[in-house]
Amino acid sequence: MEFKKFKAATVQTSPIFLNVEKTVDKAISFIKEASNNGAKLIAFPEVFIAGYPYWNWIMTPVQGSKWYEELYKNSVDVAGPEIKKLCLAAKGNDIHIVMGINERGKSYGEIYNTNLIIDNKGVIVGKHRKLVPTWAEKLTWSSGDGSSLKVYNTEIGPIGTLACGENTNTLARFTLLSQGELIHIANYISLPVAPPDYDMAEAIKIRAAAHSFEGKLFTIVSCSTVSQEIKDALRADVPNVDELLDRKSSAFSGFIGPNGAVIGQPLIDEEGMVYAEIDLAKCIQPKQMHDILGHYNRFDIFDLRVNTAPTRKITFIDNHEEFNKDK
Repeated sequence: MEFKKFKAATVQTSPIFLNVEKTVDKAISFIKEASNNGAKLIAFPEVFIAGYPYWNWIMTPVQGSKWYEELYKNSVDVAGPEIKKLCLAAKGNDIHIVMGINERGKSYGEIYNTNLIIDNKGVIVGKHRKLVPTWAEKLTWSSGDGSSLKVYNTEIGPIGTLACGENTNTLARFTLLSQGELIHIANYISLPVAPPDYDMAEAIKIRAAAHSFEGKLFTIVSCSTVSQEIKDALRADVPNVDELLDRKSSAFSGFIGPNGAVIGQPLIDEEGMVYAEIDLAKCIQPKQMHDILGHYNRFDIFDLRVNTAPTRKITFIDNHEEFNKDK
């Protein structure tokens, strides 16, 4: 078994709001920069392509309905040309990409909060749909299912991902750990509309540290920011948008090691990209003390069952199938 070492990058920035083409171009510029600096993995924020439904938090559902339509128009199909551009960028720059997208569902008008995992050959090796949209997000996204709770083996190691609030879901996290996850991508959005005593950046760090410490792995966090462009776009409907969306300590992006400690200097609120050296061999020694997947658990007592079957919205039954075969 080879114990991988590689350089990783994580991005903290805003999309070009509700503009898929320009946001993909912005992403590719970060991808090229990261590759030129030796990175073999780059993480992007939740629903980076092409924006987060902030209107759900600062408008009535009726006001926000037109914005939902706009978001759907600026959502993407996984097999579409925009994602193909990302795949070509991954291959051309020899880098793995974890990217948050608004994914169109099969039902017209349906949107999922999805993370794509693209390998350095330009192949989409996996996608994860957020299991439960958080709070006001239920006005926008459909729920994912257990079929996307997977860990994907890549040249740099086994990668898993969860979006934003589901990184607090202990059972979802354990499901990934049980599949051998060593590199966890946790992506978020900046949420300035949280309660006054809620430090979003600190909360993100706590969640990442918990997963890393419990699972003895590396967590890479990528968080978006709220740009002036986003606020200006919403201002006509919400004149006090600055008051609602301006807040310090709303975004955290960085790296957490297998001991639960932050690696290097994270980004707090500021836009940019940071790097860290990932050495998967460092996941070994901490397991001697607490291996919740092995000796430090009691599977004769605990039994977690996970339904990984894709959700079936309809089943067609032909009661005349055998009769028709005879004809």
